[in-house]
Amino acid sequence: MKLAITLLATMAMSSSSVWAQASEIEQLRQELLALKNQYLEKIQALELRLQEAEQQVEETQTDTQDLAIELSQQANRTAANTFNPGIGVVLNGQYLQQSRRDYEFALPGFIAAEESGPGDQGLSMGESEINLVANVDDKFTASVTLAFGEETEVEEAYLQTLGLADGWRVKFGRFFSAIGYLNSHHAHTDDFAMRPLAYQAFLGSNYRDDGVQLTWLAPSELFWESGIELYRGDCFPAGGSAHQGLGVKTLFSHLGGDIGFSQSWRAGISYMMADGVERSIDNDLQDSFSGESRLWLADFIWKWAPDGNSNERNAKFQAEYFHRKDQGSFVNLAVSEQDLEATQSGWYAQAVYQFMPQWRVGVRYEALQSDELTAAFADSVFDNLGYKPKQLSFMLDWSNSEFSRLRVQFSQDKSRPETTNLFLLQYIAAFGAHGAHSF
Repeated sequence: MKLAITLLATMAMSSSSVWAQASEIEQLRQELLALKNQYLEKIQALELRLQEAEQQVEETQTDTQDLAIELSQQANRTAANTFNPGIGVVLNGQYLQQSRRDYEFALPGFIAAEESGPGDQGLSMGESEINLVANVDDKFTASVTLAFGEETEVEEAYLQTLGLADGWRVKFGRFFSAIGYLNSHHAHTDDFAMRPLAYQAFLGSNYRDDGVQLTWLAPSELFWESGIELYRGDCFPAGGSAHQGLGVKTLFSHLGGDIGFSQSWRAGISYMMADGVERSIDNDLQDSFSGESRLWLADFIWKWAPDGNSNERNAKFQAEYFHRKDQGSFVNLAVSEQDLEATQSGWYAQAVYQFMPQWRVGVRYEALQSDELTAAFADSVFDNLGYKPKQLSFMLDWSNSEFSRLRVQFSQDKSRPETTNLFLLQYIAAFGAHGAHSF
């Protein structure tokens, strides 16, 4: 009996051990299956990532090929247009109303150029122009400006060097002189519809001629540019291209900089030596002057814009002073040849304020003065009539963009003893390639 019980107990224990082992085996099998599933999931995820990476590589290669094709096409287009200049047009017209029917522009004591004055009464086309500019190659850039209105003329046509060492630059052809401030600017960039009287009296509104210019930009924190110019001397205030076609010589130096973030300035001094041969005026007496003319100019401009942002508000003050001495001979139909030594001066000062986007107001005052000469010059163009020409102008303009402007201007003209009120409406529109304006 005891033996049977022992056998039964042994069998029970053996069965329990078998069941325990079977349970452990099943648990191990489940764990292995779970590990297998995890590895399969990771392998599938890696295969998916590999496929995505391969697809991205293919897309990148395609994009790279497309970009290379586009760059090649752009290069071909650029090469095809290398010799095509940028072309721009500036339209400039006005309406002028005069308070005196017998008004005729003149500056007593001064020989004024033919194009001086406010223009014809009524509607007229002002100084409109066509501009062509392009880089010739890596050494030269070229510019041509054709002015048109009643007549068409080549206003500027010059070559200018690129990338000379140590700030040197050479310009040669026909171009505006860099003396003073306004002279090198085209008329459509002016803040008033007419050039100051001083420019009309001393430089014929702009001095430009056939010549060569050498400038040097100093390697300094401040802007400092100096230069020398040699001109043929056919244009006012010279004439006759004296000295074998080198009738005019100029020197100039301009210095400028910034004051904080909101202000900038520029000041300069210039000198012109012009030899005139029969510098004349179209009048009944056919007045003419031959001799030496020495002109000094001083210019200053100050600009303000809050934090350098001129879109909302900005202001500008500008002034120039002229002093000239003429020495030579004077001839007209009424007077035999007379020795002439005359000193003349003039100045203007103006302020312009943009009080809100697109709208500006401005005021300018200007005056001239000339020597009182002997009785031999009575009734000639050098007779100042005991009078100092002057003018006061107010303007208001609206600019829809940097390419269009409408302006109204009122000027009290006292260039002669009889006061004349001038009322002008002006439009300016530019389209096509249009370079940035200088400071």
